[in-house]
Amino acid sequence: MTFNDIFKSSFLENVTSVSILDMVIALVLAFGVGMFIFLVYKKTYTGVMYSSSFGVTLVALTLITTLVILAVTSNVVLSLGMVGALSIVRFRTAIKEPLDIAFLFWSIAVGIVLAAGMIPLAVIGSVIIGVILLVFVNRKSHSNPYIVVVQCDGHDSETAVKSYLDGHTKRCVVKSKSAQKDAVELNLEVRLQDDNTDFINEVAELDGVQSAVLVSYNGDYMG
Repeated sequence: MTFNDIFKSSFLENVTSVSILDMVIALVLAFGVGMFIFLVYKKTYTGVMYSSSFGVTLVALTLITTLVILAVTSNVVLSLGMVGALSIVRFRTAIKEPLDIAFLFWSIAVGIVLAAGMIPLAVIGSVIIGVILLVFVNRKSHSNPYIVVVQCDGHDSETAVKSYLDGHTKRCVVKSKSAQKDAVELNLEVRLQDDNTDFINEVAELDGVQSAVLVSYNGDYMG
């Protein structure tokens, strides 16, 4: 064994396995497409509280996936080790919105496709997916539901509230009812005829009604 063999390292031989130009092009394109995914996510978000950190995560995830796949495609042995390393990773963060899963998978898929050198597929495919999401997520084919919470003192006032809401809303369905002695609480799902919510003031003024609350409902429902 010579002196040069002692300091010979396969690590240094891997430095040039991926060219600098390929890295720059892939990462710049990943950043651009990741920003596009972030903007589409921001425009199509329909949840209760928007999280800007999740949008930044989409950009970072695109870049990180591109980086990992570039390394994997340049070394077969490394790809096997990467599979074993990533198999022990566990994420505990809960995904609250079902559509967020699609954006996460979109970011990962773009990173993989870009690192594989399929640039037209990544760019054109992302544009098509983004347009489809913008059209379908922002399209409102139904009126938004609301929940009306009414506290009244008995059967007569309950009937009056139900009759009034039937005549001043598109749809009125009783979701739950809680009854105590001389007290009834109703939870009703209503669809407004227009954006005017003054009817809730008139409900509160009906005889026997103690209070009336109108709440916007953004949960899952069947139209």
